Amino acid sequence: MAPVAFVYDRCASRSYRQLEMRMIGCDGYADRMGWVLAGRWIDLGEDALTTHRPQLEALLIAMREEAARREVLCLVHNWGRLAADESYRLAQQARIAQLGGWTQTTFGESDRRGRTLLVGRQP
Repeated sequence: MAPVAFVYDRCASRSYRQLEMRMIGCDGYADRMGWVLAGRWIDLGEDALTTHRPQLEALLIAMREEAARREVLCLVHNWGRLAADESYRLAQQARIAQLGGWTQTTFGESDRRGRTLLVGRQP
């Protein structure tokens, strides 16, 4: 059974042109990999700039439910879409790993092999 990809992004800009391009990239990447898309979760405006990320929290809840049935991953265009701050990004990757998933970029970067190291991190 194909893994289920949960697409995440954040966008503080009022112009959604680049966001749309990233979403097209995520859709195409998931399709090439043969993954099933669970949906898109996008934090906008102020939520994209702070650690209060309601859409990321909603993604994690949905991912937790699906992880009991299938392999899951969080797909982002690049690592900066998850978080600009490396410590915060690693903490979010650890949360995803704790659910049994992994994080992947559309550039082929992945923490799939190293996720056991992430699980020990405190979110």
